[in-house]
Amino acid sequence: MTTLLRSKAYVPAPSSCFVVTYPKLREIFAADFQDRIAHHLLVGAIEPYFERHFIFDSFACRKGKGAHSAVRRLQIYLRQITRNQTNRAYFLQLDILSFFTSIDKQIFVNLLQKHLLQPDLLWLAHLIIFNDPTLNCRVKGDTQLLAQIPPHKSLFHTAKSKGLPIGNLTSQFFANVYLNQLDQFVKRKLKVKYYLRYVDDLVLLSNDPDQLSSWRQAINQFLCQQLSLQLHPAKDQFGSVYSGIDWLGYVVRPEYILCRRRVVSNLKSKLAAFNQGLLIQSHNQHPHAAPLGHTPTPEQLQAMLATINSYFGHFKRANTYRLRKNLYDRHFGILKKYLKPMGNYDYFVFKSG
Repeated sequence: MTTLLRSKAYVPAPSSCFVVTYPKLREIFAADFQDRIAHHLLVGAIEPYFERHFIFDSFACRKGKGAHSAVRRLQIYLRQITRNQTNRAYFLQLDILSFFTSIDKQIFVNLLQKHLLQPDLLWLAHLIIFNDPTLNCRVKGDTQLLAQIPPHKSLFHTAKSKGLPIGNLTSQFFANVYLNQLDQFVKRKLKVKYYLRYVDDLVLLSNDPDQLSSWRQAINQFLCQQLSLQLHPAKDQFGSVYSGIDWLGYVVRPEYILCRRRVVSNLKSKLAAFNQGLLIQSHNQHPHAAPLGHTPTPEQLQAMLATINSYFGHFKRANTYRLRKNLYDRHFGILKKYLKPMGNYDYFVFKSG
C-alpha cells in the first residue's frame, strides 16, 4: 500500500453499497479494505492540523466529541443562558438540506489547498474526494430498499461534482472541515456565544427570539454563497428552552435530560415482540419477524442482551432511573428468568446457573 501511494499508482477500488433502515433509510457506501487504509492514513496525517482550527463546540468524528458530549455541553449552555432558570431564553435548531449529497467537491478541494501545503496529501485528498463510489459498486442486501431512497439523498442521482458517500471515515472528517467555515462565520462574524454543531445539525441559543431569526437568515446566506449549501426550509425548530430541545436522541432542558419517546417505544416494541415469541431482526436486515419457539436459544438471548444493554447505555446518560426500572419491572417478561440488572438498572448480565 505504501509503495502504491508513494508512486501515486494507487487507485480506489469499487465500493459496496447497501441500505440501513434505522433510524431511517440511508444509502451507505463501504470502501474496500485497501481504501480504508488510505482513508485512515490521510485523516491521521491532516487531523492534528485541523483540530487546532476547529471551534470547541463542533461535534462528531472528533476525539471526546461524541453525541453524549454534545448533549452535556448543550445543557451547560442552557443553564448559563437562563442563569439557572431565572431568565427567558430561546433556541433555534437548523438542519442543512441533503448535506452529504450537496457538498461541492471543487469548493472543498479549493478550501483544502489553502491549508495543506504537502503535494502528496493534496493528491490523495483530491483522489478520494473525486472518486465516484457508484461506479461499478457492488449492491448488497435488499435492492428494493435502494429504490426507496429519495433521489436528493442518493449519490446515484447526484451530479458527479457533488456529494460525499456516507460510510467513509474521510467523509465524516471532511464534513467537519467543510463546515468549519460556517463555524468560524457564526462565532467570529455573527458573534454567537451559544452555538453547537453536530455534523449538519445546528443549535443556537439567545435571550432574544428576533436575534435568532436574524442569525438564521445570515447563516443561510453564507451557506448559499460560500459553500453551495442551504438550510432545510421545513426543519427549523424554534421555542423556549424550557420546553426542551430534541437533539441527538435526547430532550434537553436546563434542569434535566430525558430520552426521546421514539427511542423508548422502539425498545418496548422489541421486548414485546420477544415475549410474544418473535425473533427481533437487526437494524440492517429487512424488517420482519421469525418464529422464536418456546425457549430462546443462547444465541437469541445473547443478541437480545446486546440490544438491551445498548438501549440502557443510552438511557443512563439521562435522568431515567424510573424509566429503566419501569422497563425491567413491566416489560422484560420472560427475560427476567435469564437476565439480572446491575447497578441502578444501568446494564444487565446473565444470571448464573
